[in-house]
Amino acid sequence: MLRVNAKERKHWKALAKEYGFGFHSVYEDPYWDETAYYQFTLEQIEKDIEDPTEELHQMCLQVVDKVVGDEYWLRKFQIPEPMWENVLTSWKQKESSLYSRLDFAYDGKGVAKLYENNADTPTSLYETGFWQWLWLEDMVDSQQVRRDADQFNLLQELLIERFQEIAIQQPGQTLHFSCCKDSVEDRGTVQYIEDCALEAGLSTSFVFTEDIGLNNKNEFVDLNDQAVRWMFKLYPWEFMFREQYAANLQEAKVNWLEPMWKSIVSNKALLPLLWKMFPHHPNLIPAFFPDDKKISTLGDYVIKPLFAREGANISIIEKGKKTLETGGPYGEEGVIYQAYHPLPKFGDNYTLIGSWLINDKAAGMSIREDTSRVTQDLSRYIPHIILD
Repeated sequence: MLRVNAKERKHWKALAKEYGFGFHSVYEDPYWDETAYYQFTLEQIEKDIEDPTEELHQMCLQVVDKVVGDEYWLRKFQIPEPMWENVLTSWKQKESSLYSRLDFAYDGKGVAKLYENNADTPTSLYETGFWQWLWLEDMVDSQQVRRDADQFNLLQELLIERFQEIAIQQPGQTLHFSCCKDSVEDRGTVQYIEDCALEAGLSTSFVFTEDIGLNNKNEFVDLNDQAVRWMFKLYPWEFMFREQYAANLQEAKVNWLEPMWKSIVSNKALLPLLWKMFPHHPNLIPAFFPDDKKISTLGDYVIKPLFAREGANISIIEKGKKTLETGGPYGEEGVIYQAYHPLPKFGDNYTLIGSWLINDKAAGMSIREDTSRVTQDLSRYIPHIILD
């Protein structure tokens, strides 16, 4: 695994405008960064990323099976009691899932270590499935990388295939897409996923989350009063469970992407339960709930809120002292303790690997880097290649 300096394509910003990549920079700082790329061998990808991704995913599904019918664990995961039956039904009915992303610390030499599972509303799908592949094609055409260079990236192809499979279960239904109004990144991500659904032959419609209403039949409706029967929402379940309309979630009879059982996998309570069920698994980092006496065995550790996103409200404790803390709105719902396993550092940059799954299959890889030890919403996205 190498970090290789590269020349930016002269036309890339014009190309980004053409393809609707409107969030490539944030406050004049680069989010997409092609002044470097990461280089892997095929063995590193297949053995160290793909294989553990699929194995860990199956382990996570075993956690779901344990939690959904157990009041003790549902409380540990902070699932509101009125939602318990809905989550259990979602799991028992095997409601279809579209994607997940596992985040790893990996340096190309040792074993990839699982940081967390982004199983409900993972972003950076567009950058991974489409934009970095376009970058690779341009780099090959301009002879800046060898013609035999490849990329761990079946994401778009498998996403379209998955939509075709799921559509069979929803014949004739329109798939609504939704996100909040205040995020250019979320809107771009949802637009890309909707484009993949259209490519798969589905009928689609878009409505902002804030514009969804209820009719006199307690059905969710869009601005045209069309009932929502099937929806992809880039809005986390832990928020939805606590919204005023939560009481209508069952009666509205919507087929959700992602399904409600994903509220278990996207929850950081997953991490200590994984460690409890699969102790000392090589790809896991020791993790515990606050009331577990084994916390004393951790040494240096990280405190993570159950529902925090994009590196918010993370604390790193080293030798009994807090050495880093990030801000944010999370934490009241509870936290977990995870052994401190630092991200690998390449030059001045700490590097996080995101490994994607589509329909339970490893499908692609995204890379984020930052000069901070905690990857956050403004951390840069760096492309990658495979070269032997």
